[in-house]
Amino acid sequence: MDTPTNIDRAVPQNRLLLAMPQDALELMLPRFEPFTLELREMVYAPMTPISEVYFPTDGAISILAVAGTDESVEVGTIGFDGFAGLPLLFGVDREPFTAITQAPAKGVKMRAADFVELTNSNAAIRSVLLRYAQSYRIQAGQASACNRSHSLEERCARWLLQMHDRAHLKDFILTHDFLAAMLGVRRAGVTVAAGNLQQAGLIRYKRGLVSVLDRERLEAAACDCYGIVRETADTLFPPQGESEREEVLAGQ
Repeated sequence: MDTPTNIDRAVPQNRLLLAMPQDALELMLPRFEPFTLELREMVYAPMTPISEVYFPTDGAISILAVAGTDESVEVGTIGFDGFAGLPLLFGVDREPFTAITQAPAKGVKMRAADFVELTNSNAAIRSVLLRYAQSYRIQAGQASACNRSHSLEERCARWLLQMHDRAHLKDFILTHDFLAAMLGVRRAGVTVAAGNLQQAGLIRYKRGLVSVLDRERLEAAACDCYGIVRETADTLFPPQGESEREEVLAGQ
């Protein structure tokens, strides 16, 4: 396990931990240890006790709901702007969803028991995390409206923007099958939608690797849902310093 001093270097990259009052953060630091998760690695399984809480600094974690036999759809995305293990904040240790990495992730984590103890005993920690719960609720609700109301191409652009925001990578691995599962559609539809975005010069897609070529035009191609969710998150947790979003959008 790394020392708290080493872990502290990763903390500013997670927006929630950066928003913590210093005395609250000092209570959390000794409970943290670093984590690294590979692509498509399971964070927790449905209706299985959540044993650890993850605060990513890079990468992205998808929350998937069952949508039919052997089918699932993404209902939430967690990156440097949040944490995985939200049910624990409300006194519940499991949920009927699956959490997996949609991009290799790293950051800091703590045991569920430590998380419950800290959130129950410290009002400042709980307050920051409840603000995130509101942001996550709006993200999930907007995704539901988006899936019903907007074209597949708009939804594809929205998802790619969300991934680009959180992955901290200029290029990220993505198969048509996985994107289809995230959006709850057939692979053939995703192939057409992604192909249109590529032909327009907004992205490059080759051998399962996606690169965002024109961020501004990709935002214009997405539905309003992307902007609503991002604006909500930025209002609840203003980016720290002028460079945070530039670093996210430029990649590392």
